Amino acid sequence: MRQYDVVIVGGGMAGLTAGIYAARAGKKVLVLEAKVYGGQIVNTLNIENWPGDFRVSGADLIKKVKKQAVELGVNFEYDEVVNIAKEENKFRIITIENEYLALAVIIATGTEPRKLSNKQTKDAGERPISYCATCDGALYKDKAVVVVGSGNTAKHEMEYLEGICAKVYHIHHDDPIPKDAEAVFVAIGRVPMTKIFESLVDLNKDGYIVAGEDCLTSCVGVFVAGDCRTKSVRQLVTAAADGAVAGENAVKYLNR
Repeated sequence: MRQYDVVIVGGGMAGLTAGIYAARAGKKVLVLEAKVYGGQIVNTLNIENWPGDFRVSGADLIKKVKKQAVELGVNFEYDEVVNIAKEENKFRIITIENEYLALAVIIATGTEPRKLSNKQTKDAGERPISYCATCDGALYKDKAVVVVGSGNTAKHEMEYLEGICAKVYHIHHDDPIPKDAEAVFVAIGRVPMTKIFESLVDLNKDGYIVAGEDCLTSCVGVFVAGDCRTKSVRQLVTAAADGAVAGENAVKYLNR
């Protein structure tokens, strides 16, 4: 069973930044990612609020950050974490494929799209359901689609699809889906990917890991970074900031 100083769960901007900071301090670091490095940001074509790199694509930005982490010695594995247990002063990380030991853990799992209600899922029938207009919008060029949601994300999805599709309907949660819509694009918010950690750290009523700006959780030796933390602003730049803080505090914990 391989042991690391720091195991980071999640390979988005928060997790990658945490890895960079821990590795620069000479720690042996592993980043575990179940799906794709970069998380939701890889689907963003133009990022306009990343300081110093105007209108960079999410995929290009993450590629550079991951390259930096690799060159600093961060280890990477594609694997899904199913449980973490504290054993005295170490943590046993159980994944689908392996088990790892760590002296410190950083949780950076982010969030995932909130799913349609059962009513709307049934209403959609056999029609495709997508959670990313930039990924799937081109498949419905000159066709009718519907966007479900009421916030800024729904607005942005609509603006993108209106440049491609013949007709774009906009409905709210639980409204009936128009019969002539050929695909359903969902933008009704996001939920934290933290269920497997509920016996390890404190979560709030919405499932976010309770931690302040120091990124310390209720479990000594476990830190949290990024969108899955209780916070008021969830942006790419704050994910990176969390990663830096969590990485630094994990290093201080290990050095003590």
